[in-house]
Amino acid sequence: MNPYCFPRFLVATTLLALTTLSHPCSAKDGKTEITMWQDVSEWGIEGQGWSPAELTARYDRLPAKAEKIVRKAVWGLSRHSAGLSFRFNTDATEIKIRHRVGSSKIAMAHMPATGVSGIDLYALDDGEWKWVAVTRPASVDTTYTISGIDPGMRTYMAYLPLYNSSTKVEIGVPNGTTLQPVEPRKEKPIVFYGTSITHGACASRPGMAHPSILGRRFDLPVINLGFSGNGKMETEVGALLTEIDAAIYVIDCLPNMNSYEVEKRTGPLVKQLREARPDTPIILVEDRSFTNSWLFASRRNHHAASRAELIRAFDSLVSTGVKNLYYLEGDALLGDDTEGATDGSHPNDLGFMRQADAFEPILKKALGR
Repeated sequence: MNPYCFPRFLVATTLLALTTLSHPCSAKDGKTEITMWQDVSEWGIEGQGWSPAELTARYDRLPAKAEKIVRKAVWGLSRHSAGLSFRFNTDATEIKIRHRVGSSKIAMAHMPATGVSGIDLYALDDGEWKWVAVTRPASVDTTYTISGIDPGMRTYMAYLPLYNSSTKVEIGVPNGTTLQPVEPRKEKPIVFYGTSITHGACASRPGMAHPSILGRRFDLPVINLGFSGNGKMETEVGALLTEIDAAIYVIDCLPNMNSYEVEKRTGPLVKQLREARPDTPIILVEDRSFTNSWLFASRRNHHAASRAELIRAFDSLVSTGVKNLYYLEGDALLGDDTEGATDGSHPNDLGFMRQADAFEPILKKALGR
């Protein structure tokens, strides 16, 4: 299995502009502008731990076989394209993004359509990824135009929707300009297994979820296996994680678990990963503190009970000789001023930046950077 499988026919064409479809888009100065469209499904996609042949649909996050392995809720959420991305080179001063999502639930009450169903575009500038634009879906089909771009060849990276499936994604540039897919990176990925927070709720746009922020900071591929409400340290998911040759595993499931589940499941999951991947670092992450927990004893007590069991499991694993195991405390993940969440639980963009800041030092240590 090659988790970063790149279609063979693209190898010979990555240095050439690829054109598959001509489509008359608009009239300008009495002339018809022609946009040359590329279907991204024919390119390499980052953020998938399995090859296209192993998937049910091109933009899924788990392989087809997982439908019979994991719970129904996990399987359904795995169809969301959270964390998936693709890169391309173009010198076009106008870029069009045309995409279709699988659900008409374009937005949520506490998360905008740009994050739920949008495609988020970045460009590389002097070695740094900088934000460019995000599409603004109002229905399942969206066509978004970015015009007036400064001339010059650049590398772009686009993140797919966080809380919707992607069924069609195309990039268009004017006729006569260059459009080249960029092969996915071959480095081992950072693999996140977690809850709705890992999944990306409630980022304003896909590139603002902390796994994606950290992917840019470390210049590494990221695999996002966040399953909203369903990140529960399940061995069925663990078996799939072991199939990914990861740079590091980040286990961030406590927001979906009670203390009893933490006690019963932490040790078996870590041992399962360690048996399959003896040297791969593993980070256990505490639950973030609800930003209004200062006013609710029940929430403070929930955090205390879950964290006590996670610490106990961590200490037990280390004492039995488990190596390369790390621990990240959760109390400061969203900051200490109560402003880091949309609804007390799910980070806003400020909260996601703070989470990335909290994760970065321990990831550096675990990765030996």
